[in-house]
Amino acid sequence: MGRIGATRETKDGEFLELVSSRTGQLYRSACLLTGGDTHQAEDLVQEALSRMYVLWRRTAWTGGRHRIDNPGAYAHTVMVRAFLAQRRRRSSTERPTGELPEPEGREADRTLRLTLLDALARLPAKDRAVLVLRYWEDRSVEETADVLRASSGAVRTRTTRALGRLRALLGDSLAELAAH
Repeated sequence: MGRIGATRETKDGEFLELVSSRTGQLYRSACLLTGGDTHQAEDLVQEALSRMYVLWRRTAWTGGRHRIDNPGAYAHTVMVRAFLAQRRRRSSTERPTGELPEPEGREADRTLRLTLLDALARLPAKDRAVLVLRYWEDRSVEETADVLRASSGAVRTRTTRALGRLRALLGDSLAELAAH
């Protein structure tokens, strides 16, 4: 096998390592972005990974003009941007499933999670994206701004407004559920 074949195998192996280490985190974030729609979340992760693979094959990840220091974080960025683009294109807000399957556990936690997912699903796509990035993925304002292609001030404003909308949707139900 020539040098090009060996390089391709090395790149493919590195990509498989990235996929195996980050798919769970991508999927959990995608579930939150899609409001608990597991099918759409799987599609979103698949789209992000396929876009990453195309870049992976073309890009010199360790140097060169297209250097990306953290491919895992870049994969999250690709996924969020794909989600937002999908939302802009979508003509229907129909959801094929109404509930996120839950493992066996405490009923209060399940009810709390479903209530939060339902409220999150009612928010506009950009509000949902900013809350997932800031509070689920624990990204800084600057990192969130970079992913959303917005200014830091816009992210702060959107975060404040999105939290206000979420509180309005939840009302007193969240405090009641959390107390159980």
